[in-house]
Amino acid sequence: MTPYDYKDPDIRRRRFRPIPVRMLVPNVITLLAICAGLTAIRLSIEGRMTLAVYAIVFAAALDGIDGRVARMIKGQSKFGAELDSLADFVNFGVAPGLMLYFWQLHELGNAGWIAAMVFAISMCLRLARFNATLDDPNKPPFAANFFTGMPAPAGAITVMLPIYAAFLDLGRWPAALTAGYVLLIAFLMVSRLPVFSGKSTRMRVPPELVLPAFVAVIFFIALVIAYPWHVLSAGTVLYLLGLPLGYKSYRDQARATEAVAPAGGEVSSPPSAPTMASLSEPPHEEDDRPGRLH
Repeated sequence: MTPYDYKDPDIRRRRFRPIPVRMLVPNVITLLAICAGLTAIRLSIEGRMTLAVYAIVFAAALDGIDGRVARMIKGQSKFGAELDSLADFVNFGVAPGLMLYFWQLHELGNAGWIAAMVFAISMCLRLARFNATLDDPNKPPFAANFFTGMPAPAGAITVMLPIYAAFLDLGRWPAALTAGYVLLIAFLMVSRLPVFSGKSTRMRVPPELVLPAFVAVIFFIALVIAYPWHVLSAGTVLYLLGLPLGYKSYRDQARATEAVAPAGGEVSSPPSAPTMASLSEPPHEEDDRPGRLH
């Protein structure tokens, strides 16, 4: 291409096409989430652990809406998808790991640092597997309603249970127990455990229950503000206790699919770890993050 080619108006339009504002809104939300995660690291270094936990919860809330906002206003982009993965690693892998290290794991020296580092690396691997297996052609239809391993935001919220317990005046866990719990959550994230996601569940509220639903949401938000550590602790415990139910639901649906499959038909197996071939495949667009433009 010569310098004279840039005088062609068609070329100028292709190279300098304006970006619609709707494409920027989801990315701004994701950037706000990254700011919250980085701020949580700073607050934990300064010893303001309460505000640090609030920042991680705020980042998790933003992560839950950025993809939905992108699909609602048709603002999906490849840039947004990559930015969302980076935000999840920082907010839900690096930040909680460092927070726990500065809060208590440093008492174990190198062992505590290894536990925090394993958690962050497990989050990175979990996100990489999520991206690599989105377009798995062998996945049965019902598997779209399940994650493979604990999802990133849930891992970040549940791993801070020792902090919640301390804020409830239940006493600090021994540092070794906290490290073991951190490693357990890291294992759940990289495991093949089917975890119910609810993404494909379409709930509709009857007209007569719209106002009560609004009241229930407001009540829950007020409850979180008034009793944050009670709500986070109870939610974490209930979530962990509910993991076997997700596994049982997956197995039941897998058996039902196998029972109705035609003789000699191919039956899908539970979610498996990515292979080297699958790592080269592009992610599917129907995920919970902003999609990708072709």
